[in-house]
Amino acid sequence: MTDTAPLPSDVDQPRTAIVTGSDSGIGTAVAVALAGGGLDVGITYNTDADGARATADEVTRQGSKAVVRRLDLTRLPEAAGVVDDLAGELGGVDVLVNCAGTGSSELAVEMDFETWRRVLAVDLDGAFLCAQRAARRMIAAGRGGRIVNITSVHEHLPRVGAAPYCAAKAGLGALTEVLALELAEHGITVNSVAPGEISTPMTGQPDANPAEHKRPGVPLGRPGHAKEVAAVVAFLATPAAAYVTGASYVVDGGMSLMGPQASSALDNHDWRRP
Repeated sequence: MTDTAPLPSDVDQPRTAIVTGSDSGIGTAVAVALAGGGLDVGITYNTDADGARATADEVTRQGSKAVVRRLDLTRLPEAAGVVDDLAGELGGVDVLVNCAGTGSSELAVEMDFETWRRVLAVDLDGAFLCAQRAARRMIAAGRGGRIVNITSVHEHLPRVGAAPYCAAKAGLGALTEVLALELAEHGITVNSVAPGEISTPMTGQPDANPAEHKRPGVPLGRPGHAKEVAAVVAFLATPAAAYVTGASYVVDGGMSLMGPQASSALDNHDWRRP
C-alpha cells in the first residue's frame, strides 16, 4: 500500500478508453468526445451492431483508433471479460465509462422477479464487474486512471414505475463512492454523471433536436443533448479533473430542483401510474 496517491504530474495524459453501451445516444457522444481528445476508444454494443460501427466511424474520423466488441451484460460474470479483450487490443485502459443500461416501466407490485433481476444485472452488476476488470488493469499499469459511471437523476430521486432502475442507479452511485475511496491510493478517480431527460433512443427521442421540445417542468425548458452529458464525462477523463473523485455530476437542466415547485402545480393523480 502506497503512502500517497500519484501527483497529477505523475499521471500521464489518458491514451485509451472503453465506453460500454456506445452504439447510440450518450454512449456514442462520450466515445466521440473522448476520441476528440486524442484517446483510442473501445466501443461495445448488445444488439445494435450497425450503431456500434457508426460510432466507430465517428471515432476514426477524429483520428483515433476504434475497436468494437459485443457486450451482453445479462451474461454475467463472463461477459465482463470484454473489458480485458478491448484493453488488450487498445494497449491498456486509462478511462472506463460505464454507460450500458436498461430499464422498465411498471409498478413494483406488478413486476416479476425476472424483470427486477435483469435491470439490476445490466445497470449495477455489469457496471461493477466492468469497473473491477478495468481497475485491476489500471493498478497493474501504474498510470492512474479514470472510471466514470453514467447513472441518472434517479441515482438521487425516485420515479414511479422504475423500481429496479432507481435501485440500480442509487446502488451505482454508492458503489462509485466506495470505489473512489478504495482506488484513490492508485491515482484512480471514480465519479458518476447523472443525466436527466436526454434526447436519446432510451427516452424515445433518437433523432430529436432538444431545443425544439418544450419542457415547462424543467428550469432550462428543454431536454438535454447527449453531447452535453459527454462534455462532463470528457472533463472528468482529463488531468484537469485529477482532484475530483467520489462526486456525482447532475446534468438535468435543473429538473431535480423542481420537487416542491412541480408538486404544487399538479392537479390530478396521473403521476401515480407509469
